[in-house]
Amino acid sequence: MNSPPADHSQDSASSGLSAGLGSKLRRIYAWYTLGFVVFVLLLAILERGGLAKSWIGFSFMAATVGVYACIGLLSRTTDADEYYVAGRRVPAIFNGMAAGADWMSAASFIGLAGTLYLSGYGGLAFVLGWTGGFVLVALCLAPYLRRFGQFTIPDFLGARYGGSAPRLIGATAAVLVSFIYLVAQIYGVGLITSRLTGLAFEVGVFVGLGGVLVCSFLGGMRAVTWTQVAQYIVLVIAYLVPVVWLSAKQTGIPLPQVVYGYQLAKLTQREQQLLTDPAELEVRAVFQQRADGFGRKLQDVPESLALERAQAAHRVAELKRQSDTPLALVQAAEKSQAALPRTPAEARDQWQRALALNEARAQPLVGMPPHAQQFVGDPDGTPQERQQFDESRRNFMALVFCLMVGTAGLPHILTRYYTTPSVREARESVAWSLIFISLLYLTAPALAVMVKYEIFTELIGTPIASLPAWIGQWARVDAGLLAVSDVNGDGILQLGELRISSDIIMLMTPELAGLPYVVSGMVAAGGLAAALSTADGLLLTISSALSHDVYYRVLNPGASMTRRVTMSKALLLATALAAAAIAAHRPADILYLVAAAFSVAGAAFFPALVLGIFWRRANRWGAVAGMLVGLGLTTYYMVHATPALRAVLGVPGSASLWWGIQPISAGLFGVPAGFVAVWLVSCLTPAPGPEQQSLLERMRAPSG
Repeated sequence: MNSPPADHSQDSASSGLSAGLGSKLRRIYAWYTLGFVVFVLLLAILERGGLAKSWIGFSFMAATVGVYACIGLLSRTTDADEYYVAGRRVPAIFNGMAAGADWMSAASFIGLAGTLYLSGYGGLAFVLGWTGGFVLVALCLAPYLRRFGQFTIPDFLGARYGGSAPRLIGATAAVLVSFIYLVAQIYGVGLITSRLTGLAFEVGVFVGLGGVLVCSFLGGMRAVTWTQVAQYIVLVIAYLVPVVWLSAKQTGIPLPQVVYGYQLAKLTQREQQLLTDPAELEVRAVFQQRADGFGRKLQDVPESLALERAQAAHRVAELKRQSDTPLALVQAAEKSQAALPRTPAEARDQWQRALALNEARAQPLVGMPPHAQQFVGDPDGTPQERQQFDESRRNFMALVFCLMVGTAGLPHILTRYYTTPSVREARESVAWSLIFISLLYLTAPALAVMVKYEIFTELIGTPIASLPAWIGQWARVDAGLLAVSDVNGDGILQLGELRISSDIIMLMTPELAGLPYVVSGMVAAGGLAAALSTADGLLLTISSALSHDVYYRVLNPGASMTRRVTMSKALLLATALAAAAIAAHRPADILYLVAAAFSVAGAAFFPALVLGIFWRRANRWGAVAGMLVGLGLTTYYMVHATPALRAVLGVPGSASLWWGIQPISAGLFGVPAGFVAVWLVSCLTPAPGPEQQSLLERMRAPSG
């Protein structure tokens, strides 16, 4: 049986207790902030005294994760109310900080600035969509969900619509969305841990995972909340310091949000110079020749593969015949021979990827659009340019839409607003969330411009032999993250010869700006805090959906409170290990994984949640149909339009797009379809029962 919403007469009393707790928390976190600043300054002094970089990295990781572990240990609990919703006593400002940390995932901290670096104006879709989503949360969902009470989003679906079907579908969708998002966070944890400690990426994934588990495993939402507040303080300091420093270095003004427009104008001038630079044109021609070569191979894959094998075998045999050939040269030739594709299908896939990569690097500015250009193409140009412009603009708006409704459908974000003492503080905490998030989101565009200007003016044109050591260090972490190749043999680094992944733009900013290594360690610690904070919330959402909504609500309603919490912890551990195993294989870039989760979340939850609150006639069968249709259509389009997914799942045929919409915005089709399905099926089936109508009346009643 579903519990009714919480008694609102207790709101004022809860708010009074919250005020006392808030005063205590302000003192605790003020001392914590001061301690972190002193710790960074101490490491800076030790660095000047000769402390090795590896020790600085280990110190940041050990100290920050150690603090999070202590909070987790002190907050351990087996009480269901504390474990699932932190006792519903988190003050609005601290819930806003926790939501900010929950939101500032590895995608925001690591990937956002990198995406803005690579795509310029087009990357602002992420800023607009994610920020606009919180407006939907504040207006449409947070106050009503807090008035409902309980523990999870599937709880609301089960109570509002009645029966087990909406709850089970909601729990399944919550697990799916959160797991996709979780893999991206643990990928970020591995990336940062390997950079801080020098461990292999795969080892770093599982080492960093310990920091995730120690909080969420022991204390649930109670430990996660107080840890996320601490993590927000670390990540916001770590994000702002190098950007402010870079702004002061380039402009003399330490206000990057104000002056980056001036740098954008200078960057545009530098882009025009690079477009006509003879050395850049030479590099582009080399990559175009390579692309043409792969194109010729793809015309007859079996014959091309057989020819490559014959040439490789001949080279190995020739080297072995020469008695004075160095052993290393023979081994390198044998290694190249062994690396050849084993089958024509494998060769076709490998050469198609190489063709696309070389064609992209043969484009002006390595395929990056001019930073200030709004959309690709030209509305007044050739038919092809006009089509590019229309599709680019269409995809920009589609992505903004999907990110907005996805934000308003993410279970781990919406659950945060169950933790406040009252409906009023739920509203206030959304406002605080936006304030804390804006500190980073208003800074990320400035960071992208200043990093790009620094690379284009200071790094490009440098002799390759004189490149800073940090470039080689990042290349050793993973050649896919950063690589330099002197393709025209002039010994000078051209833009086309530098390949940078969006995932390291933020992490490499301090070294690019010439800052002490201690700042690099601090930024990595901030990125680790962002990834850990979101991973904690996601793990708790998954384990709560399985243990509370499936096990307790459906399979074993008589389970004791202790058994439910124990089950949640066991499922949390299993989920974490599964996500780490997948993340160790580097499935995709961080931002793409996260954005895909938003489309799925928006399609699965947003129609059922919004219509469940604002339309009395919405019923169980309509909600079931809406969630299944929205989720099914979104998933189908992602698979249909993504070549990599088709290959993994063995789907025959080639990928194609509907109206040019990229698969990252698949929710553009799933969300409207979900609304239509809820409306149509609800109109064709009986109205909700009196219990659901009464619950809706109490949820929508004006606050006292």
